[in-house]
Amino acid sequence: MPEHAPEPAPAPPEDRELSPYTGWTRDHWEAAADRLLLAVRPYGSRHHGLINLPGPRPSSSGVRSDGLEGYARTFLLAAFRVAGAAGGDPHGHLDRYAEGLASGTALSHPRAADAWPLMADTPQAIVESASVAISLRLTRPWLWDALDDGTRQRTADWLLSALGPSPVDNNWWLFGLTVAGFLQDAGIETDRARRTIERSLARVEDWYLGDGWYSDGDGRAFDHYNAWALHFYPVLHAHLAGDKAMLDRYGPRLRAHLDAYGRLFGADGSPMPFGRSLTYRFAAAAAPWLGALTGHTPLTPGATRRLASGALRHFLDRGATDARGLLTLGWHGPYEPVLQSYSGPGSPYWASKGFAGLLLPPGHPAWTDREEPLPAESADAVTPLATPGLLVQSTAADGLVRLHNHGSRQHATDDDPCYARFAYSTRTGPAADDNHFALVIAGRPTRRGPAEPEGSGPGWAASAHTPHPGIRVHSLTLAHGRAEVRAHLVTGAPAGTPVRQTGWATTPDGPTAQLQPVQGYTVRSTSDTGPTLQGPLSRTAALHGTTGDGPATLFVALASLTDEPDPAPVTALADVEVAGRTLTVTWQDGTTSVRTCGPPWS
Repeated sequence: MPEHAPEPAPAPPEDRELSPYTGWTRDHWEAAADRLLLAVRPYGSRHHGLINLPGPRPSSSGVRSDGLEGYARTFLLAAFRVAGAAGGDPHGHLDRYAEGLASGTALSHPRAADAWPLMADTPQAIVESASVAISLRLTRPWLWDALDDGTRQRTADWLLSALGPSPVDNNWWLFGLTVAGFLQDAGIETDRARRTIERSLARVEDWYLGDGWYSDGDGRAFDHYNAWALHFYPVLHAHLAGDKAMLDRYGPRLRAHLDAYGRLFGADGSPMPFGRSLTYRFAAAAAPWLGALTGHTPLTPGATRRLASGALRHFLDRGATDARGLLTLGWHGPYEPVLQSYSGPGSPYWASKGFAGLLLPPGHPAWTDREEPLPAESADAVTPLATPGLLVQSTAADGLVRLHNHGSRQHATDDDPCYARFAYSTRTGPAADDNHFALVIAGRPTRRGPAEPEGSGPGWAASAHTPHPGIRVHSLTLAHGRAEVRAHLVTGAPAGTPVRQTGWATTPDGPTAQLQPVQGYTVRSTSDTGPTLQGPLSRTAALHGTTGDGPATLFVALASLTDEPDPAPVTALADVEVAGRTLTVTWQDGTTSVRTCGPPWS
C-alpha cells in the first residue's frame, strides 16, 4: 500500500493588484510545486530511488525506466523549488531524493528494488540523466556536497554513461551536454566532459536555421522542443557555468525565438498545441522564464510572469491533475491521442521545466512588476515567421491565436495530426481530419506530405507538398483580423479527382468556426469528428470539389475562428476576386492584399 500523501498547505489568496490577469504570485508557484511534489510521495519505492506512478500503460522503455522517469523529473521540480528558496526546504524534498541517489545507483545489485536501469540497456535513461544532472547542479550545496563518497562515486559512474554519442540524432545530444556540465562543475573527468559539450553543441549547430529557430534533427521539424530543449539546455548550461562567451552566442538566439514564441499563447493561458510531447503542458513556460533569468528576452518582466502563470493556471484549472494531485497523460485531463510510444506515467513531469522561474530571486522584476498583457491580448496581428514557415494570427477581442503551418515537417511517417495540419489554434483540435486539404484517390483521402515553404510576408505564407506521386499542391494562406483565405493550386491530378478542404474542429462550448467556398468547391458538409484535446465531441465543416480538365485547378475558401459572440459571416470580412491564379482580397477595413498562388510567387 502506498503511504499517505502529506496534506499541502492551503493555496495563497490571489493578488489582483499585482497580477490583474492571473492573480498569481511567486507564493502560488511555490505552493503549486509543493502540491505536485507531495502528491507523488506515496508512489516512491522503499528507498525512494524510483517513483512508480500509476497510469494506463507503461512506456516502450518498461516499468523500471518509468520509475526512473518519475524520480528524475520530479527531482527537477524539487531542485527548482529548493534552489530558488536558497536552500529552504520546509517539506524535506531533498532528503528523499538524496536517499534515492544512494539506492538508485546501487549498480552492484542490479536486481535491487530501487536500482536504475543502465543507459546501455535502456536509452531512455539518458534522457532522465539530464534531469538528474541539472537537479544536482542546482542543489549542489545542500545535496551533492553532503553525500557520502560512495554515493557520489556511484552517481558519477552512472552519469558518465551519458557522455557518449547520442543514440538519437535530435535534441538528445543536449542530454549529454547537460550531464557534462554538472560533471565539469563537480571536477569529475573534466576533459571528457568538455569534449562532450563541444561535440554536442557542434551537432546541434547543424540544425540552427536562424531567427531563433532550430530544427529538431535533420529536416524541418519545428515545435515546442525549440523552447523546452534546444534553447533550454545550452542557455541554462551557459548561465550556470558563468560562461559569458557561450551565453553571448546562445542568449540572442533565445531572445529571437521568444519574440515569436510569446505570440503563441492565448489569452486563456494555453500554449499552441502543435507538435509532439504535448503532455509536458506547462513546460512551455520554461524558455520565457529562462529569458528573464539571463536577460535575453524581448518580453517585459510583467509579461513574462503573465505568460508563465497563465500557462500553469490554464492546465491546473482544467483538470491536468487527477483527484490524487498527479499529472495525467494528456492535455487538460487524460487524452491518449496526443501520446507517443515513449510516454509513460512519469512523462508529464517534464512539465517541471516550467518552474524554472523559481530560480529568479523573490525581488526580481519578473516577480514584483505588475502583470502586463500578452501579445495576443494587445492588438490584432498577423505575424509571418519565415524560417519555420509559420504564420501566427491573433485577435485581441477574444485572445485567440491561430497558427498556419507552411513549413514544419512531421517527425512520424504517418499523418500525425499534431504536425500535419495546415492550421492550429489555442482553442481547437487537433483532430483526425481538421484543417486538411486532401485529394480523394481510390476512395481514400491523401495525407499531407512534408511541407516545403515557398514564401511568406506581411499577412501571408505559402508552401508546397506532394500528396501523391505526380501530383503537386501549392498552398497559400492570407489572414487579416479573424478572416483567413485558404487557396490550393492542384497540378498533375487527373480531371475529376475529388478534393476536400476541412475547417476547424470545434467543441460545443468552443469558439465559432466558419468555412465558405469561393472557387472550385461545389458542396459543403458538416460532420461529427470525435474527441479532441479540447473535449469529447467536435464537429468539422468540409468543402468538396473536383479537379478540372486543365493542367492546374485552383480551390479557394474563406475561413474564420472566433470566440466573439454572434460573429458576422466571414464573407462580410473579406471580398475575394480570383483571376487565373491571382487573388485580390479586399478586407473589411478597406485594405487590399494581392497574391498569386503557385510559382512564380508574386
